[in-house]
Amino acid sequence: MVVYLRLLAESFRFATTALRTNKLRTALSLLGVTIGIFSIIAVLAAVDSLDRKIKADLSSLDKNTMYLTNVCFGPTDIPEWKRKQFPEVTYEEYQFLKQNTHQVENFCFQYFTNRQSIKYDSKTVSDVNLVPVTYEFVAIQRLELQAGRFFNEAESNSGTAVIVLGYEIAQGLFEDTDPIGKSVRLFGKRFQVIGVTKKKGQNFSMGDSDDTSVFISSNFIRRVFGEHNDTMLPVIVVKPEKGVDVSEIKAEISYKLRNLRGVKSDEIDDFFVNVLSGFTDFIDNIVGQLNMVGWIISGFSLLVGGFGIANIMFVSVKERTSLIGIQKSLGAKNKFILFQFLFEAVILAVIGGIIGLFLVWIIALTLTKMLDFEFILSFNNVLLGTSLSAIIGLISGILPAIAAARLDPVEAIRTGI
Repeated sequence: MVVYLRLLAESFRFATTALRTNKLRTALSLLGVTIGIFSIIAVLAAVDSLDRKIKADLSSLDKNTMYLTNVCFGPTDIPEWKRKQFPEVTYEEYQFLKQNTHQVENFCFQYFTNRQSIKYDSKTVSDVNLVPVTYEFVAIQRLELQAGRFFNEAESNSGTAVIVLGYEIAQGLFEDTDPIGKSVRLFGKRFQVIGVTKKKGQNFSMGDSDDTSVFISSNFIRRVFGEHNDTMLPVIVVKPEKGVDVSEIKAEISYKLRNLRGVKSDEIDDFFVNVLSGFTDFIDNIVGQLNMVGWIISGFSLLVGGFGIANIMFVSVKERTSLIGIQKSLGAKNKFILFQFLFEAVILAVIGGIIGLFLVWIIALTLTKMLDFEFILSFNNVLLGTSLSAIIGLISGILPAIAAARLDPVEAIRTGI
C-alpha cells in the first residue's frame, strides 16, 4: 500500500512538472478535457437548476390538478384543423361540473389572456400578467397574501371591480405606500385594491410569477367584454380531493361534459382534460432530451481531450525513455511503470476537469447574482465531472502506459543517451 502511495505521489510530481516545464503544450492538451467537462457540467447544472425551479414552482399546486379547455398542453395525435373546431369551455359548464361532479375539492373558472398595463395616478406598470379567476383560485393555487385579502364568493359572482396585486406590481405603483383601499386603473376602469401577494420570485413553470401578476374576477371580464373574446382563453381548473383516483375523476368529467354538449359515442372528445402530472412528465422528458444533447455535444470535446492527453503521455514516455530504462534496470516491474504513467494521465485529466468545474462554478455564481434565478452546481455534478475526467485520463493513458511498460531496459537506456 505504501508503495502505491509513493507511486501516486511520484506520478503527481511528474504531472505537475509537465505542467510547469511545458506550459503551452500541456495547456493545449488539457484544453479539450477542460472544454468537455465545462460543457457537459454547465449544461447539466443549468438543466438541473431549471428543473429544480420548475418543481419548486409547481409544488404550490397539486400534481393532480386538471385544466379543462379546448387546447392541449402537451403533444397530441389530434390534427390542428380538428382542434380549431373545438368549442371553448363556458362559465355555465363550470357551474354544471361544480354542482354535479363528485370527489372534487375545488373548481375554478379562469381566463388565459394578454398582458396589460395598470396605472395609479401618474405611475404606470406595463407588461402585467392579468389573471381573471373565480374566488376558488386562492385555495387551488395556495396563493399567499402579504396584506389584505382575496375577493370572496359574492364579489366573484357579481364581477365586482376589485383587484389583488402581485408583490412587484404593488412596489412599482405604490413603493412604500400601503395600497389597500387605493384605486388603480385597468382597461380604463377603476379597481379597488383589496390585497397584495407575498414575494415569491421568478416562475419558470406555469407562466408568470405571482409577483408580476394581478388578479381580478373572471365575471368582471364576462360582464364587460362578453363570453367570447379572441384575446382570452377560458379554462376550468379542477382540483380533485386527496387520495382519489385521478383517472376516475377525469373519466367522470369527460362523461358529463360529453353528455352536456351532446357529443355522440362514436365521436372524440371536443375538449382536453390536461392533468398537471402529465405536464410535469412532459417537462421531465424535455429535461432528459436537453441532457442528452448536452452529452452528445460535450462528447466531441471529451474525445478531443482524450486524444490530447494520449498525445502528451506519448511525448512524456519518449522524453523519459532513459529514466524508464534505469528504473527497470534497478528492479522496477512492468506493473510499476504501467501504473506510474496511468496515474500521471489520470492526474493530468483531473486537473483539466477541475479547471472546467471551476469555470462552471464562477459562471454559476455570476449568473445567480445577475439574474433572479439560482444556478446550482450540485455535489453530484462535481463528482460526475471529476469521475469523467479520471475515466478520460485512464482510457487515454492506457496505450502510452503499456508502451512504457514494455520498453526493454537496455534499449531504453541506449535510446536516451
